[in-house]
Amino acid sequence: MSKPSDYNEKKSFFDSVLTVYGRKPVLESLQDTSLVCHAVHLAHSNRDGDIVAEIRQRAQTLGVPIKLHSREELARISKNGKQDQGVAVDIICPSFRSLEDYLGATTGWPRRLLALDGITNPQNLGMIIRSAAAGDIDGIILPRKGTAALGPLVIKASAGTLYRAPLLLCQALPEALRLCQERGAQVCTLEADAPRSLFHYKGQGFCVYVLGNETAGVSTQVRALADTALSIPMRNGVESLNVAVTASLIAFASYLDK
Repeated sequence: MSKPSDYNEKKSFFDSVLTVYGRKPVLESLQDTSLVCHAVHLAHSNRDGDIVAEIRQRAQTLGVPIKLHSREELARISKNGKQDQGVAVDIICPSFRSLEDYLGATTGWPRRLLALDGITNPQNLGMIIRSAAAGDIDGIILPRKGTAALGPLVIKASAGTLYRAPLLLCQALPEALRLCQERGAQVCTLEADAPRSLFHYKGQGFCVYVLGNETAGVSTQVRALADTALSIPMRNGVESLNVAVTASLIAFASYLDK
């Protein structure tokens, strides 16, 4: 039986691994010298020509292990058997970790986190990640379920910042927010009809800003947990903004006070 520390180390490692699928995305990942590739996965059924041969050659040049699988096994690895084209690569993303690990290792300084409650559009998710990585956000709480998969569309929309973004993984958002509140966090939802403005809110210490689903908004469970609701003042009869635009405003709002 593995020791608890061994289990925790393995879990932390796999939390930091992003699996990218598809022949062109995999080759581009191997060609990106800023990325650390852990392993390449190929289906036995692939014909060893054209781009698959390039992937093999590049992986061998870099010393990245190549693992062969049945088509079914590869689909379990990629989690998208219909679109993986028989190819996947594991990329190590040092800024990915579980929310529990983050909270356990972080003490004594203000934190601004962005939490995503049912963001299902890959383009929106990618743009949110890009804005959060660029702005004054220390981490992005990302539920493993109910959120767009971290696939090629998200990577493209993030302009490659996904690999460096501080993603904090959790199973379900309500439990994650409760955990943050136990550590002293103020949970703020973004809602169009909230009377309090994002730009007038002076959060002290640890704040978590929650972005809701593109259509339904913040879920009932999460809304019940919130400490406050914030809105973005708008003119000319505009009722709402794209969720990725809202993320950008949150990511840079704190600079108004600096």
